[in-house]
Amino acid sequence: MEIILLEKVRNLGDFGAQVKVKPGFGRNYLIPYGKAVPATKANLASFAERRKDLEQAAIAAHKKAEQRAEKLKDLVVTIKARAADEGRLYGSIGVRDVALAISDAAGVEVHKSEVMMPNGVIRQVGELELLLELHADVSTYVKVLVVEDK
Repeated sequence: MEIILLEKVRNLGDFGAQVKVKPGFGRNYLIPYGKAVPATKANLASFAERRKDLEQAAIAAHKKAEQRAEKLKDLVVTIKARAADEGRLYGSIGVRDVALAISDAAGVEVHKSEVMMPNGVIRQVGELELLLELHADVSTYVKVLVVEDK
């Protein structure tokens, strides 16, 4: 399936690139989320006309992500959770919980899709450094302290 990217997509291409992807990836993810359009003659002509506006929107989104990253830089977030004596949590802390804690602490909206937890959910009391990918080109690290709630 041939598509035109409307924004930079990691490991796929930059804005305006015409790439070939598997049909399911295009139909189920890229097109519904507004990241791409099918590469038909009509869409190619429409994209050529709207290219300037789309480039300006992409630049604005990148600047907004950089501003958010600057506010989140060197942020330390504390999350309280119930834990057993040995430090194991009575549940887990996932991306949703981390995103809410960061949003509350910094006053900057962070979506759960922007929080990267490569080792899965947090199940232990301790200190972690998590990556926030705010844009395809903008990312920052946030320190998360998980402490026992008594």
